[in-house]
Formats: sequence, structure tokens, C-alpha cells
Amino acid sequence: MALNVIENVRVRPATKSSDDSVDSFSLPLNFFELRWIKFHPNQRVIFYRHTESSSETFHSHILPKLKLSLSHVLRYYLPLAGLLTWDPKDPKPSIIVSKNDTVSLTVAETDADFSFLTSNGLRPATLFHPLVPELEISDDSATLLSVQITLFPNQGFCIGIASHHSVNDGTTSAMFIKSWSHICRLQENSNAMEFPLLPEDLTPTFDRTVINIPSGLESKMIDFLSSRSKDSDNLKTLKPPPLDEISSDVVRVTLELTSENIEKLRERVRNELARSPLELHLSAFVIAYAYSWTCVVKARGGNPNRPVRFIYTADFRARLDPPFPATYFGSCVLPSGWFQYEAGTFLKEGGFVKAVEILSDSVKRLGSQGIESFFEDYVQRGKNIIPDAQAGSVAGSTRLAINRTDFGWGRPVKTEFVSIDRNEAFSMLERRDDSGGVEIGVCLKKGEMNTFLSLFKDGLSD
Repeated sequence: MALNVIENVRVRPATKSSDDSVDSFSLPLNFFELRWIKFHPNQRVIFYRHTESSSETFHSHILPKLKLSLSHVLRYYLPLAGLLTWDPKDPKPSIIVSKNDTVSLTVAETDADFSFLTSNGLRPATLFHPLVPELEISDDSATLLSVQITLFPNQGFCIGIASHHSVNDGTTSAMFIKSWSHICRLQENSNAMEFPLLPEDLTPTFDRTVINIPSGLESKMIDFLSSRSKDSDNLKTLKPPPLDEISSDVVRVTLELTSENIEKLRERVRNELARSPLELHLSAFVIAYAYSWTCVVKARGGNPNRPVRFIYTADFRARLDPPFPATYFGSCVLPSGWFQYEAGTFLKEGGFVKAVEILSDSVKRLGSQGIESFFEDYVQRGKNIIPDAQAGSVAGSTRLAINRTDFGWGRPVKTEFVSIDRNEAFSMLERRDDSGGVEIGVCLKKGEMNTFLSLFKDGLSD
């Protein structure tokens, strides 16, 4: 696969009028955002099929619209063009927004097979990395957003996005992408002299006075992160720990659980678990994650006494008192779980039902547990982590409708979370055909993947 970079440009937030200007301001990170300051960037790539996208059409029609709408949407999402900075004299990092801020945009062309990359079958994970950009991260500063648009001549194009997790949880990232696509579609029929407007449900809220978190939790979060840092000489660095190279043996696959599959799995839980179904939280997320995780543990096999752990990310927007606004800009999520067990718990018959029970109890507990109690539990679990345990996690959500983001050339034919290939993580999205169910992305080494696929398929036919 050859990739040719056409240009690297900086996109500046647009001005709404001739007398409009961006005033410099600082946005302090909240308790939730501090958790993610050293987390590796989220990377996703969204594919759009457009068989009439010759190089000439792309550069004269499609690309200018994407660039202009990106500039417009950044005016609403100014912090994404800013910098996350951590002055050694300050107790915590802040986002600094200045009038000359820009976002990096890379434009490229590739000879790769668009249909192969957007298929559901086995594909080398390394093929997707050239399609997503990097963030610029140093000890004391980090960019928050970077974009790459790649043309597959006469096949389509893709939009690769790298975002900093500190202010880009799933909800904020989805809002930004939907806002960008909304403005891009408006350009077809709007007056060029009018600044595009966003609907209320896509207009971000930056008000940090809505945050009602017990005093002292922020410093406790920073202390917790410092205790886990491997760089004891520079505890205030924003650099994430180094990552290993992705093995050429790691492959990516997309699977689907239809609404019928999920209901069948729910019924299995109801029949096999002694507890009343009314005590359980049997959402599509719980069912899909428990089923996928159990198959991954079984695919690894091995010693039933070996340690395993799995987590998920919980959104606290609606769980706080008062709740955060639905359009709150930033991150309002924390890892939940760190459930540590022996592999045999999931290898044996009934392992799937046990995983459902664990996840269900955890999700239900979120509704009644205060944030202070949750954090204390989280820290305690973190202290007891076994380093070499098989670990699972989830990116994405079935509620964010990313697969419906139409920039004016139709809905995406594929969305991939590139960054899940760092470990045994899953991605979850709503199915693209709007029929319900879940689309699941998985990355594993090829040998384990073949076993996993067999287990996944056979388990649905039982």
C-alpha cells in the first residue's frame, strides 16, 4: 500500500464576521479529564464510498468543502485548536486557546484497495495506521486534534481523526464529527455570506461551573496518576508511555450481533442464571461485551489459573447531581471495572453468563454509587492490578450514531477505531443498516483470531 502525502496545512477557526475575533482564554481540566492526560490518542478512520471521486473531482469539489466546513466547525469548538499545557508551577494542566491557533490537516492519496479495507473480513491491522494522523505531544504541551483526509481515486475517501482523550470522550468526539458533517452538508444550499449555524443539540457548552465534584478529588487523581507513572523524574510530563510496534501478525475483523442474536443471548442468561432477570441490566452493550470477552479468553486458552481483567468506560454526565448538560464539551468518563479473575471463570461452561452478571452488577452499581465512593474503589482496584494479566476494554458506543455521519456524499460504509490494536480491545458501534444490534471490531493475532471467530460463530448457533 503506497500513500502519497499531497499537502500538510494548518486550518484556522473561521471568523463569523469581519469584526469577529478569537479572544485568548484558558480552560482548566476537570476531575474526569485529568484521568486521561497521559492516555494515548484516540484514532479512528471513517470511510466514504464515492466512485466518482477522481483526483480532479476530489481536489476541486470534495476537499474544499471539507476544509471550509472544518474551519467553520472549529469556530464552535475552539479548544480543539488549542493546546493542552502543563506549566511546572501549576498543580494541573489547562487548555490554552489563542487567536492564532490552528489544527493540522494532512491530505493524501493512496493506491490501497478501498473495498478490502472496508470489508468485514481479516485485514492486517498495520494497513490502517497510515490513514490516521498523529498528535504533537511533548512534556509540557499537546495538540488536541489532528485530521487526515485520504483519497482512494475513483473508489472513495476516508477521514482519519486523532484526538486527545482528555477533552474528547466518545460523546464530545461524536458531537464534533456530527457538527462538522452538518456544516459540510449545509454548504450545498446555504448563502456563502452567512456563517453556518449549529442546532442546539450540537452546540458545545464550555461552562465549567456546572461541575459539582467533592473538593480534593482532583489532587487525589493527580496523586494516583503520579503513583502509576513510570517516569519518576518528570511526574508532570504529558507524554504517554511508549508503545510497542504493532505486530504484522495482528489482524482486524468486524462482526455483527443482530438484534435477534442479542435477544437470543439474553434469553440464555435468563434461563441459566438463578437470579431474577429483574435484578439484571441486560443492555445490548452488556450482552455484546460479555459475549465477545468470553470468546477472546477462550481463544487464548492456556492455564485456567492465569489472571485476566476487563474494564469499560462509564459516562457520568447523567449520573452526577446536578447532571452535566448533554452538550458539555470535554471528557466526563472514567474506567469502570478492572474486574480481575482467573481465566477459568470464563473458560468453563457458563462463562458468558458469569461475565454478564459481573458487568450487569457493575452498571447497576453506577446508578447508586457516588463519585467519591466510585473513585476510592477505582484507586483500590488500580493498586491491585496484576501487570501481565490478559486485559480487555471497549472503545466506542452503540448510542452515538457515528455510522450516520453524512458529509454530503452519503453515510459511511465503515468506521474503524484504529487504536484498539494496541491491546485486546473491542470497538462497538450501532449497525449501519439501522436494524438494531451491534457492530463489533476486534484485533488479535491471526492464530487467536481464527479460534475466536469459530467460537463467536458457534456460540450463536447453540
